[in-house]
Amino acid sequence: METSSSGYRFRRIPHHSFAGSLNLDPLLDENLEQWPHLNELVQCYRTDWVKDENKYGHYESVSPPSFQSQIYECPDTDIETEMHLANARRPKIEDSIDGEIPSTSGTQHSEANFSDLSNAKVSKHFGESPLPTYEPVFDWENERSLIFGQRIPEAHMSQYTSGLKIAVKVLSLSFQAGLAEPFYGTICLYNRERREKLSEDFIFHVLPTEMQEASSSHERRCIFHLDAPSASICLLIQLEKPATEEGGVSPSVYSRKEPVHLTEREKQKLQVWSRIMPYRESFSWAIIPLFDSNITSVGGSASPSSPLAPSVSASSSQEGITEPLSKITADGKLGYSNGNSIVVEVSNLNKVKEGYTEESLQDPKRKVHKPVKGVLKLEIEKLPASSAEAENALESGSLTYDSLDHGDHLTDATSMKCPTNGSFEMKELVRNGSVAHENVENTADFEAFDFRTTTRNEPFLQLFHCLYVYPLTVSMSRKRNMFIRVELRKDDTDIRKPHLEAMHPREPGVPLQKWSHTQVAVGARVASYHDEIKVSLPAIWTPSHHLLFTFYHVDLQTKLEAPKPVVIGYASLPLSTHAQFRSEISLPIIKELVPHYLQESGKERLDYLEDGKNIFKLRLRLCSSLYPVSERIRDFFLEYDRHTLRTSPPWGSELLEAINSLKNVDSTALLQFLYPILNMLLHLIGNGGETLQVAAFRAMVNILTRVQQESVDEAERNAFLVNFVDYAFDDFGGRQPPVYPGLSTVWGSLARSKAKGYRVGPVYDDVLAMAWFFLELIVKSMALEQARSFYHNLPSGEDVPPMQLKEGVFRCVVQLYDCLLTEVHERCKKGLSLAKHLNSSLAFFCYDLLSIIEPRQVFELVSLYLDKFSGVCQTVLHDCKLTFLQIICDHDLFVEMPGRDPSDRNYLSSILIQEIFLTWDHDDLSMRAKAARILVVLMCKHEFDIRYQKQEDKLYIAQLYFPLVGQILDEMPVFYNLSTIEKREVLIIFLQIVRNLDDESLVKAWEQSIARTRLFFKLLEECLMHFEHRKPADGMLVGSSSRSVIGDGPASPKYSDRLSPAINHYMSEAARQEVRGTPDNGYLWQRVNSQLSSPSQPYSLREALAQAQSSRIGASALALRESLHPILRQKLELWEENLSAAVSLQVLEVSEKFSRTAVTKHIATDYGKLDCITSIFMNVFSRNQPLSFWKALVPVFNSVFELHGATLMARENDRFLKQIAFHLLRLAVFRNDNIRKRAVIGLQILIRSSFSYFMQTGRLRVMLTITLSELMSEVQVTQMKPDGTLEESGEARRLRNSLEEMVDEAKSSSLLVESGLPENALVAVPEGLAENRWSWSEVKFLSESLLMALDASLEHALLGSVMNLDRYAAAESFYKLAMAFSPVPDLHIMWLLHLCDAHQEMQSWAEAAQCAVAVAGVVMQALVCRNDGVWSKDHVSALRKICPMVSSDITSEASAAEVEGYGASKLTVDSAVKYLQLANKLFSQAELFHFCASILELVIPVYKSRKAYGQLAKCHTMLTNIYESILEQESSPIPFTDATYYRVGFYGEKFGKLDRKEYVYREPRDVRLGDIMEKLSHVYESRMDGTTLHVIPDSRQVKADELQPGVCYLQITAVDPVMEDEDLGSRRERIFSLSTGSVRARVFDRFLFDTPFTKNGKTQGGLEDQWKRRTVLQTEGSFPALVNRLLVIKSESLEFSPVENAIGMIETRTAALRNELEEPRSSEGDQLPRLQSLQRILQGSVAVQVNSGVLSVCTAFLSGEPATRLRSQELQQLIAALLEFMAVCKRAIRVHFRLIGEEDQDFHTQLVNGFQSLTAELSHYIPAILSEL
Repeated sequence: METSSSGYRFRRIPHHSFAGSLNLDPLLDENLEQWPHLNELVQCYRTDWVKDENKYGHYESVSPPSFQSQIYECPDTDIETEMHLANARRPKIEDSIDGEIPSTSGTQHSEANFSDLSNAKVSKHFGESPLPTYEPVFDWENERSLIFGQRIPEAHMSQYTSGLKIAVKVLSLSFQAGLAEPFYGTICLYNRERREKLSEDFIFHVLPTEMQEASSSHERRCIFHLDAPSASICLLIQLEKPATEEGGVSPSVYSRKEPVHLTEREKQKLQVWSRIMPYRESFSWAIIPLFDSNITSVGGSASPSSPLAPSVSASSSQEGITEPLSKITADGKLGYSNGNSIVVEVSNLNKVKEGYTEESLQDPKRKVHKPVKGVLKLEIEKLPASSAEAENALESGSLTYDSLDHGDHLTDATSMKCPTNGSFEMKELVRNGSVAHENVENTADFEAFDFRTTTRNEPFLQLFHCLYVYPLTVSMSRKRNMFIRVELRKDDTDIRKPHLEAMHPREPGVPLQKWSHTQVAVGARVASYHDEIKVSLPAIWTPSHHLLFTFYHVDLQTKLEAPKPVVIGYASLPLSTHAQFRSEISLPIIKELVPHYLQESGKERLDYLEDGKNIFKLRLRLCSSLYPVSERIRDFFLEYDRHTLRTSPPWGSELLEAINSLKNVDSTALLQFLYPILNMLLHLIGNGGETLQVAAFRAMVNILTRVQQESVDEAERNAFLVNFVDYAFDDFGGRQPPVYPGLSTVWGSLARSKAKGYRVGPVYDDVLAMAWFFLELIVKSMALEQARSFYHNLPSGEDVPPMQLKEGVFRCVVQLYDCLLTEVHERCKKGLSLAKHLNSSLAFFCYDLLSIIEPRQVFELVSLYLDKFSGVCQTVLHDCKLTFLQIICDHDLFVEMPGRDPSDRNYLSSILIQEIFLTWDHDDLSMRAKAARILVVLMCKHEFDIRYQKQEDKLYIAQLYFPLVGQILDEMPVFYNLSTIEKREVLIIFLQIVRNLDDESLVKAWEQSIARTRLFFKLLEECLMHFEHRKPADGMLVGSSSRSVIGDGPASPKYSDRLSPAINHYMSEAARQEVRGTPDNGYLWQRVNSQLSSPSQPYSLREALAQAQSSRIGASALALRESLHPILRQKLELWEENLSAAVSLQVLEVSEKFSRTAVTKHIATDYGKLDCITSIFMNVFSRNQPLSFWKALVPVFNSVFELHGATLMARENDRFLKQIAFHLLRLAVFRNDNIRKRAVIGLQILIRSSFSYFMQTGRLRVMLTITLSELMSEVQVTQMKPDGTLEESGEARRLRNSLEEMVDEAKSSSLLVESGLPENALVAVPEGLAENRWSWSEVKFLSESLLMALDASLEHALLGSVMNLDRYAAAESFYKLAMAFSPVPDLHIMWLLHLCDAHQEMQSWAEAAQCAVAVAGVVMQALVCRNDGVWSKDHVSALRKICPMVSSDITSEASAAEVEGYGASKLTVDSAVKYLQLANKLFSQAELFHFCASILELVIPVYKSRKAYGQLAKCHTMLTNIYESILEQESSPIPFTDATYYRVGFYGEKFGKLDRKEYVYREPRDVRLGDIMEKLSHVYESRMDGTTLHVIPDSRQVKADELQPGVCYLQITAVDPVMEDEDLGSRRERIFSLSTGSVRARVFDRFLFDTPFTKNGKTQGGLEDQWKRRTVLQTEGSFPALVNRLLVIKSESLEFSPVENAIGMIETRTAALRNELEEPRSSEGDQLPRLQSLQRILQGSVAVQVNSGVLSVCTAFLSGEPATRLRSQELQQLIAALLEFMAVCKRAIRVHFRLIGEEDQDFHTQLVNGFQSLTAELSHYIPAILSEL
């Protein structure tokens, strides 16, 4: 089928024309030479179509990569495991297939580290190319169709592009009475409403079985063509049978009501008769509506429900055709498959009684004849008119006519009495596509000629030339059995001359006949006929060509021989006068034929029947594609012939007139003969004189404009014209010189005169509008010439070399081009759309020329264009320029184009890069977007092009575009000004170029300057930023990625921010289809309200509304995604994940190359910091990356640290290190185990480098501690348990695991190997030393200190909910944090200050002051270490006396750890002073003045060294005040206590860590026992949830195991602090004020309390049974401490017997009194306080209350039985004590007397009386007392 008679570029498509009409008989062939126009017409219908294969571009892409889910760390599930499971479930078969698909996930093997399987051989890319994931649905066709003015290839026109085809096949005919004679019938399409036939008749016959021959022919199918289904279209079926024998069996047997069968004899009779009788009569008819199920048929009885109704009638035509019917499948084959057709039984055959006419068929009043009792079975099938199928068959060049014959390339189903064959392969192809006759089998399909072909507004594509004759009625005066014979004659000279063989036969497969008969009208006065007689016409007819009708009568009975017809008369009809009539024609009938019967002169001599009335009515229908009905076209043809044969008169103006009058031809006629007319005009343009050329050109423009305006579909390029250029135009098949020189000249001269300002009439706008047509003609003409010139001498397999245009012609083309450009330029400014179309046409002109002529000649045109539109132009012009570039660069061979000079690189790519870059700086944002898009599409085109898959091709392409990278780096602001969407486009291009470059070229980008290299890496960072994958649910670990990028609201809905803009279009299409396709597909996707889930969640409805109004995009991307079908949504996410992964891996790959190159020191970068590498690493780590990336990262990370460790670990890079450490710890929290393990290895690599370069890990420890603290603020370390309490979260557990794994020596090597590192990766050998410095113990220490910090943070977090309630625990947690982070002074201080604030809130001033002291201590120590302070070690130890926690082990490395934002720089003298002053203030609030004094003494040296005398003065004033306060405290009669202390024991599991521990609480001095009980019960009850909380009422030792399980107990006891030098064994009761004798620091770490008890088991006894236990508690640390409670670490107890108790009690009182008396007072005036305290003590000692005090002691021990139990020593002691007590009392009473005034006289008297009576009482027990006193 494809005869490549013209090289490889053109393909010939043969005309499948219908065999019958192709041998246009002798009638036609001999005349062609004399009639050039006929020659043109026949050429036009017969020669092959020539299609330019290159015109619309060719593109074969590789199959798209398959994507695999990337595994991200995300809150929902561990996807990785799921994927493993899913893979395990997959059957093994798929695995084998998998192996063959190039892998896309960058699978790694430990041997070949991350070689991607698909290109392991070629390159070592880490991951897939980012481009395919960015444009996952790249569709070249689709992208091209978006170009403005894009040429769309039209399907090759056959006339049934839109129509339906229906095949009808007669299966059988059966009668109730039996089938004994042959029946004949016709079927045609008929429009009931318009009462017109739509197609010619299909003739069939049904023979009784006895008469059938072997090759029965009722197997044929007929194919009817329809434009569109409509209810009024039906099949009209008419049956005829042999005319009935008079007296024979009448046809009424077929319609009897009662069942009757023909007897054998009747059957025989009928058969014999039918053999004799050649003439037929009409028998019955039926109408079957095709598309209407509810209309009963006209025959009265119900019609069978119409066959195609349910399927097609409802839908609009187009869909009805494309969607398969309910029963009819759209099966392209004409082979008979059983499933796709419908069998219809027609039982409403209406018997024909008398002559009926077409009118009577429709007449409702007509009386209904008896129906025929019979059934006609038809098989009706709808065939697809599939353009696509036919197109494919052509494309693939198959030689089967299989689908071609009824496809779009059918040319046209015309003049087909001689059918071509549908479902069989042609055995033999004749040169012009006709079919050899003997090959046509009987079963071939018959394509009924569609009469509407002649009335449609479409060009004829086929040769058909015939006349249909319909004799209607003959009205006679008497009844006859009449029939008519029809023949075609050439002239009327000789009656005996044979007629022309022109009649189409009624049987298939028989040649044309000389005449044809109608039916017999039996016994009718007015004979009606229903025949259709088809006549082939001569090509050119003369006035003497005519039809001759002969009327016969025949007797319908057999006498001796068969009946013979008798001539009744004749009628004639000249063709030339009547052929075009459509209406009825009436003719008279002559009796005899005489020669010259046509001539008017002979008419009188003729003898007429019926008095010469016009009694014969007939109708004609001319169907011809050779004979135009329009007279103007015929004139033009005639003048064209004369001109061509040079028979016209020399002045030749008739031709001009004929040409000019073409513009008045009516449009249908013009369209039908469009192609031949265009060909003839082109012929005149090609080789006429100048006047003719111009006239022909103008006429052509006029015709084209009319055709274009009348096009139905508003397309830019009218389909008929496109078909003409693409298929029909063959440049006269090389028989005449090519058209393009003439066309260019005539158009060029017109354009030039327009440019010079002459008036060329309004026609010039039309010329521009139709420019595309002329340009495409010029191009095709050139191409055909090129193909022909090389056809014979081209070695096979080589491309046709480009043609060098002749200088003259080329100049002419250039001038024409120049003029057209000027038009574009000027009209654009006026904003005319014509200009844009013209611009596209010019671009396509260059595009086409690139494939034909020498490219450098085309470059001349291109540079001409760019000169006209240079630089950044107005938006309209710029838009045109971009479209121009877009079109040209879409050329198939774009990559292989040469430069303008032989030495240059690709010219097109260089101008493209230049212009695109210019455009990115354009003010109009849409231009920038368009430019970026153009480049991305081009990149995709290269990337997927099957021709450029080799590595070297990709490299070549990358090098072509590499200059673009340079331009971007030179002018970065241009890039920064782009919007996010454009930035993404540019970055993808950048990555694509960099990916395919070889290392040498890539390094060039880094060689120029440090700044430029930096910019290069800035771009890589931008890539990471713009393509980071963010799931909507990402919260916790992603860091600060929640900033949403606000893009420019695009026109199409945005489904994805990351992927290419084309995706949005694809998705909205897909979503539309999904919605349209199956609304009830089981899913009801809620179209989520756009704002509900928008990323920036609004807080109130009002805000939500405001946001909705402000966002121009109707819905946020997120909500749009929600509305997608889950499968689409999944696709979208898959693409985004893969895009992000691919980008990150690509960036990593480039950085790795950079790191390797940097070792050679050949490139320009800052070697001191290697900031390029560090910035990329920091960026990469901080983003959300998939597992595949982390896997690839570890080896790179390792190698970078091996190569550049020294630089990276250096001080300058602290910020980098800290970030890396932070992110490694962050990864160590990940759920995904693979990522977590890699984080552990990352940490180990850092530790190794630390060993290598610093020999120790101190600094790293500080760094990690800092980062851990930062991480703790981001990671949730706790989670809610169902009961509302908090517990340790998975994150914290995983972090703990990771830190433990870090020191796990055993697992280390397997971990390394698993991550693709060598086992010895951790060996740290510093330069110049041989041994490995790595020490696991040091690593363990590091890990432990981090774990401690983790625990402290965790504990702090767990307190979250009770923080405000349980202030003690809160303070403790701050304290723990402060201790855990003590390696980092800053953090240490931070937590101490938090603690300080907490204490101030609780008004624990002393503790708050201690915190401030501790902070000052940290600073002071750092300063002392650095020797830059005013303090020395002594000062520090002085501070330690106040706050023992001020430790001395703040290491030098910690204070020096200058990590960005942390470190010694903050530790200054001023800050120390600030905190000391704070401590001073707080201590004075706590009234602990002696501490204030010590603190101020530390501040004074600072002011001294600074000579700040003002400050010094202040300090000393403060000191004065402080000392005075101390004095005041001491002189107070009531001893001063700064706090009360309580011991609290916790017993019960619910207390958690506190269970079975004892603490000493330091409370404000006014807190009584009841208060603290209440306070603690309140704190702990809330936590007990239901468990009761008991307070143990006494202070005995608790035996925890004997307590009731499940119950919680608190034991609270007041305790007294113990002085440093106190004798704890003394039996005296302790009176606190006794010890306040001197100013000494109130620092306590020991406490005691006394518990009375009896040994006889009674709970309470007299004094004689009352023992005492003294318990001494040692706390962890001393009060006032940094916290309010300290743990008891040691508890000792002493026991005192009852008598010791008694002695102790008395001695205590004695001491108190003596103390009061002997205390030196500062001045005598100060008596009042002394008097009060003296009165208080005396009243308690001497006022006589029986059984109290001293007296009770005597009663208990000195009387009766107890006295005997005492040892004499004890007795002595007791008595001595009593005596001393009385003596002191006496002294005190004397002093009292000295001090009192008047008002206290009575009181004194009471005292004296009391003393005397007491003495008297005592004398009973101790007689000696009287003598003592």
